[in-house]
Amino acid sequence: MGSIEEGVKQAVENCLKVRAGESVVIITDAETVEIGSAIKAAIEKITAEVVFLIMEDFGERPIDYPQAIDDAIKAADVSVYAAQGAEGELQTFRMRMLKAVEANPGLRHAHMIGITPEIMKDGMCSDYKEIQRVSRLVYEKVKNAGKIRVVTEKGNDFVAKFSPQLKWIISDGDITPGQWMNLPDGEVFTSPANVSGTVVIDGCLGDFFTQKYGSLEDTPITIEVENGRAVKESIRCDNEQLRHEFTRYIFEVDENSNRIGEFAIGTNTGLTGLIYNLLQDEKFPGVHIAFGSPLPGKTGAKWDSKAHVDGVIIRPTIEVDGEIIMDKGEFCL
Repeated sequence: MGSIEEGVKQAVENCLKVRAGESVVIITDAETVEIGSAIKAAIEKITAEVVFLIMEDFGERPIDYPQAIDDAIKAADVSVYAAQGAEGELQTFRMRMLKAVEANPGLRHAHMIGITPEIMKDGMCSDYKEIQRVSRLVYEKVKNAGKIRVVTEKGNDFVAKFSPQLKWIISDGDITPGQWMNLPDGEVFTSPANVSGTVVIDGCLGDFFTQKYGSLEDTPITIEVENGRAVKESIRCDNEQLRHEFTRYIFEVDENSNRIGEFAIGTNTGLTGLIYNLLQDEKFPGVHIAFGSPLPGKTGAKWDSKAHVDGVIIRPTIEVDGEIIMDKGEFCL
C-alpha cells in the first residue's frame, strides 16, 4: 500500500506522461474533490494550462453533459475524469464525454470513475511495468482465440466465441495520444461475437451498483445467456431489490442492453484482494463481462447500447481453445 501522492505521481507522470506547456482538463465532483485537487496540484508543477471543473457546478446530479466540458475536452492535450457515478449519468454524461474524448485524436484521457483514496493508495501504486508484461502475455494467448470457456466453483460456466473482426485491446496504463484508459489499469478485453451458458457474478457490479451494493459474494447474480443475450426469466439473486434493479437496467435501457458487449481478463497482479469497487476490482486477475455497450470505438463492434454494466467473476478457470491460462484465479502463464 502506497500513498495518494504516489498514486497521483503514477497517474500524472507514468500513465498520462504530462509535459510542460500541454493543456489539461480535470473533471471531478464534490465527493472526489480531494483526489481531483491532488491531481491538479501535481499537474500544475509541470504545466500552467489547467482547467479544473467540478460537476456540481453544472447542476444537481445526475447532470447532462455541459458545453463547457465539451469545449475544454476539444482543446485539451490531456484530460482526467475523477468522480463518482450517479444513477442515470452513464447515459446523460459519461458516454457523451467519452465520445468527445474519442473525437479528439491527440488526447490522452484517464478515466477514474469511482476513484477513492484507497484505490489511489492501492491499484494506482501497482508496478505498471509488471502489469504491462503480464498483459502482453495474456494478449498473446487470446488475440487469435476462437473460444474461451470460463468456469468457477459457484456454478459459472459459459463459453465466449470471438471474431477476428473484433479487436483485443491491451489496457495497461500506458496512455498514448488518441487513447483513453481506466485508471488504475490492468486488463485485456474485447467484444465477444457470441456467449452462451451460465454467468455467476459474485464479485461486484459496475455503474451505480458498485457504490450501492458492494460485495456480491454472499448474494451473487446468476444469469443464463443464450446467443449473447441474458434470458430475463433466468435471473436469480437472493437480494430481491438488487435482482429487480439489475433486471430493469439490462432489459429496459434499450434493445442491446441485455447483450454481452465486453469480455475482459484482469491483469493487475499487484492487487492482493477485492475491495468491491468496480474501478479497481475489474483489474484484479480474473474475468469480468459487461452487458451493454461493446465500446465500439475501441473494439470495432458494429453495434452499441446506452447501457454498460460490468460484473466481476471471482476465482475463474480460463480455458483458451483448450489451454488453461488461469486456474481458480491463478495465472498459468
